[in-house]
Amino acid sequence: MSWFFTKLCAALLLPPLNLLLVAALGLWFWHKRPLLARMLLGSAVILLWLLSTPFVAETLLQRLEGAPYAVDTKKLPADAIVVLGGGTYFHAPEYGGDTVSGKTLERLRFAAKLQRESGKPVLVTGGKPAGNDLSEAEQMKRVLEQELNVPVQWAEGESDNTLENARLSRKLIDQAGIKRVYLVTHAWHMPRSVLAFQAAGVQVVPAPTGYTTRFKTDLLAFVPDSLALNDSSVFMHELIGMLWYKLKFRDKES
Repeated sequence: MSWFFTKLCAALLLPPLNLLLVAALGLWFWHKRPLLARMLLGSAVILLWLLSTPFVAETLLQRLEGAPYAVDTKKLPADAIVVLGGGTYFHAPEYGGDTVSGKTLERLRFAAKLQRESGKPVLVTGGKPAGNDLSEAEQMKRVLEQELNVPVQWAEGESDNTLENARLSRKLIDQAGIKRVYLVTHAWHMPRSVLAFQAAGVQVVPAPTGYTTRFKTDLLAFVPDSLALNDSSVFMHELIGMLWYKLKFRDKES
């Protein structure tokens, strides 16, 4: 239930719903406060347009991701590889049930590359936040072992969010005496993930994948589309999450 309310609160704070609520407020004030109403409606339309353009959305994500790099397992050694779940492809007919989402598959592909380069054991983490039968960790384990031929040492299937990913993963790796890990997730998710794992007492070597890249900047980069709006929503979700983490961890320290 907490996962549902978290998702509901996120929807209220993120585009497009937050901008639609601003527009609805403008309509409410149309007769009572016409100037305020026009300002609210105009702001909602302008922001919706900007956040729906690939150029703006991609630029925001790139600022969040930082400078792209490929992690060097020889120069930056670690003792294990931790892969964060990125969602489920529910009731996949071609696979006969739940399996990993496209985002999770991107992370697994890179984790497999790291494992072959380093030979380090792999931990996959992700629970069943939507209440489905098969945890993200179990889905990830099956794909790594059965499709990518990569062994999985640990599968943590109880966590519902990034903070729980970090806390419950640490319990597993502590038993093996592991302190430093390669953390695999999307580049835009890495800043928040690092905060969570460091707060849990895990030393992290960031191993990001799925960078936001652009083939070229042309007129289409300024034409609104739904994928760009989703990217802007991801940026705002991560930004709000990082601010919340910093407040949460600061309260614990004080």
